[in-house]
Order: sequence, then C-alpha cells, then structure tokens
Amino acid sequence: MTSAPRVIVVGSGIAGLTVALHAAASGCRVTVVTKDVLEHANTRYAQGGIAGVMFADDRVEDHIHDTLVAGAGLGDEAAVRVLATEGPERIRELVALGVAFDRDEHGEFRKGLEAAHSYPRILHSGGDATGTEIERALVAAVRATAATVIEHAFLVDLVVEVGRVCGIRILRDARDGHAGTPDELRADAVVLATGGIGELFAHSTNPAVATGDGIAAAIRAGAAVADLEFVQFHPTVLAAGDAFLVSEAVRGEGATLIDEDGHRFVFDDHPDGELAPRDVVARAIARVMRQQDGRPVLLDATAIPATDADARAAWLRERFPTIDNAMRERGLDWARVPVPVTPAAHYLMGGIVTDLEGRSSLPGLYAVGETARTGVHGANRLASNSLLEGAVFGARAGDAIATDAASGLWPAEARDGISPVPSGGVTGSPVAPALTFSRAALQDLMWENASLVRDEEGLTHAASVLANWRAQARSPRTEREYEDENLLLVAQHVVAAARARRASAGAHFRRDAELAVVR
Repeated sequence: MTSAPRVIVVGSGIAGLTVALHAAASGCRVTVVTKDVLEHANTRYAQGGIAGVMFADDRVEDHIHDTLVAGAGLGDEAAVRVLATEGPERIRELVALGVAFDRDEHGEFRKGLEAAHSYPRILHSGGDATGTEIERALVAAVRATAATVIEHAFLVDLVVEVGRVCGIRILRDARDGHAGTPDELRADAVVLATGGIGELFAHSTNPAVATGDGIAAAIRAGAAVADLEFVQFHPTVLAAGDAFLVSEAVRGEGATLIDEDGHRFVFDDHPDGELAPRDVVARAIARVMRQQDGRPVLLDATAIPATDADARAAWLRERFPTIDNAMRERGLDWARVPVPVTPAAHYLMGGIVTDLEGRSSLPGLYAVGETARTGVHGANRLASNSLLEGAVFGARAGDAIATDAASGLWPAEARDGISPVPSGGVTGSPVAPALTFSRAALQDLMWENASLVRDEEGLTHAASVLANWRAQARSPRTEREYEDENLLLVAQHVVAAARARRASAGAHFRRDAELAVVR
C-alpha cells in the first residue's frame, strides 16, 4: 500500500482517542466519528482512577494476580500480562500529554486503594475527576493532530465487501426525531470504540449514549462476540435524585455499608467486607434490599476517621469534590449522616472478540475499550482497570493498524490467534404475552430478569419477550429508533449468553445453579 492507510475510529473515549493518536503518529489518515461531541464519552464520567504499577514497592505480578482473581479465574492471562506490564508506560504517556494526577506534598503520586487490589496502586486526578482530566488531555491532543473529527454522527452499520470491513454508514447530525439517508465513509480499517450497553438496564451509571451501537453493528456484520453475560453492576449509586455513582475509592478511604439496623452486612458474604470484588458487594446490597422491602442500604462516610464532623466534611470536599458537590445538590450531608445507595449497571466485560492488537475476527475491523472483549476482565473487572485497558490496548491497536497496512495483512490471515467464542445462539419463541415495546419496558425487563441475579425462568421469559419485540420491529429511520434496534439485538445476545452459562461466575450469578462459584 503506497498511500497512507485510512482509519476510521468510532468513539471518543480513552480507547478511541488513544487509537487515533497512535495511528496518526504512525502515518495513518485518521477520522474520528463520535455520536455526540468529542468530549462526551464514558471516560469523562470515570470518578475512580487508573490502576498501574507506578511505585517501587508494588509488583507487576501482584497486579496480574489481583486482576485474575477478580475475574473469577476466567481472564486471559496473556492479555492481563500485557495490561499490567505495559500499563506504566501508558500512564507516563498520559502524564506527558498533560494529565495532572494527584500528588502529595513531596510531589509523588498519591496512592489510592480500591476493592480487590492488594496494593494502593490507583492514581486519581482532581480527587474524583480522573476521567474528566484524561478526556480533556486526550481531546486536546487529538485536535492538535491532522485527524478529521465528525461530531453528532450516529453509526448505522459497517460496510462489508468480500468478507472485509471497508467503511461505515453514518447518520449525520443525528438527533431524536431527525431522519435522513445514511452517508457512507470508506476506510482501510475501522476501529469500534463505542463503549458499553448501560442503556439496556433500568438503573445505570452510564450516559444515555451507551446503547451498544458498535457491538450491534459487529454482530450484524458477523464478527465474533463473547462474554456478554458478564455485566458488572456498581454497588454504590445514590438512591436520591438522578442516578449518581459514588466511587469505590470512598470505601477505599474507610466508608462502610450498613443496613437499616446499622449492621455492616457485606462481611456476611465475604471476609474483605466493603472491599470485596464488586459483584459480591453488589449482590450483598441486593440481598439486603430484598430483606428491607426494596429500600436502599446506607453508605456511611461518617466511619472515615476525623477529629469531628466539620473536619470530615472539609476532607471529603477536598478528596471527593465531584461527589461532595452531588451530595450537596441533593441535600445530603454525608459527613454527618449515612446516604442511601443501590447497585446499577456499570460496565460490560464482554464484547467483540479481539486479539492482543485489537483485531476482530472480521478483516479490517478492530475494537477497543468497553466495546471489545480482550479477555483482561474475565467474569468481573478489577476496579480502575478499565481506563488502563483503554490506554494499553488502544495504543496497541493504533500501532498495529499501520503495521498491518505495511505488511499487507488486511485479509483473514491477520486474525491468527483469535478463537471466536460466540455468545450463544439467540433463541426464544416470539409467542410471549403481548407487551408493548418501549425503551423503559426493555430496561425493566432486563433489570428484572438479566441483572444481578438470574435464573432460567426469568431468562426464558426475557428471551420470549425480546423475540416478540424483534418480530414486530419496523425499519429504523431516526437515531432513537436505530438505538432501540441495537439495544434489542444486544439484549437478545446477553440473554442467550446468560442462558448458555449455567454455572455462576463473577458478575454472572444464577440462583438456580447447582454449584455457584464461591471465592
């Protein structure tokens, strides 16, 4: 190939923007397509930090071990080793781009501890605004390159010719109610970095743009997907006003979880209590909420040591300014009174199957970030590994595209090492009781039958209803209708994968399993 490779990156979070930067640095002609504005991606909402072995008394092997244990033994060790080994270099790259991670009075990075980490290796920025700071720096860096940026453009589908992805179709200036004829953009390679599927559930920490668009497009094109049953539910989302995530770092600093009687109930489920893996904590909260007739549990920040409540309030404002502001907006004085929290859908561990350079099973198609299934998360993501995954595998994909173009490895032989593991056949008879489709009805269906706790009866019911809705679906014309089509398709694959995996593992918990995995 004599001319510079044309690369389209769909998505503008840490993974997509890192791909864009590395591909541009390697001589590719890059176009970034984003559903909203460039700055609006899941990354900006990441309150927690980025995990990495950045301290002399920490070890890469310990980070690997923690990641594999949190993943319930289902993580890909080769991918995890890449993540932990290359993570420090990617963090230093972010620092060079201007990301200001918090430092102590000696100018050293401030350490943070989060659940299931054996060492306080979490770096934060602005206390609880790490994602916002990373997004700011990456957006500025991408805008300083020659990359073309197309905002307010909705991914309709992939263009596949002769078994190879060679472009995308987009709906420009997409808004609810806006209809138009999709435009076609051609490229040598397409990278999907469209985030997760948070809009599939009634309770979610994700922004409304997280509708599984990239995963749905890949499924329609025939790319392999896997592990879609592994959806992580964040334990602590405020149950007052609009949903707002309260970072795991708050519990890392000493906050506890209590029931209405003041009992620290998570120790009943795991010896690490509030710092147990997220799936354990989330299910423990759900269990207690059922015992309390659905009422939320309480996050008790008054357990954080301080000389008095005023000193604690000042410390919370400094350490967690974003969360503290959200508390005050809701009239909550969390320095003095425990606050109500519930679990919510947070992160998808599965997605489009890729190799260690982001290549999918479809020639010309790459995937990174939450859209991809790299294998690093297994059945349950270790806290603060998501930003790291986006940076590490985004860089690898950006570098690989230029290498693939130079070597001519665009065809299928570039996919060596991928073992497609489909999420399972989509089954379900469309003879369920007549239920009118709406996004809210879909979200309630998935929350009731395919969220923290599952069983065959609920999953079978969900599969039937979804098949009924798909059978009645009309051809989409607006962005909202395209999103609904994507959510329905991905929901079917999530339910099929959950039915196929009959034993509990990590975030996938079946109450009807003969032998649940216990850690």
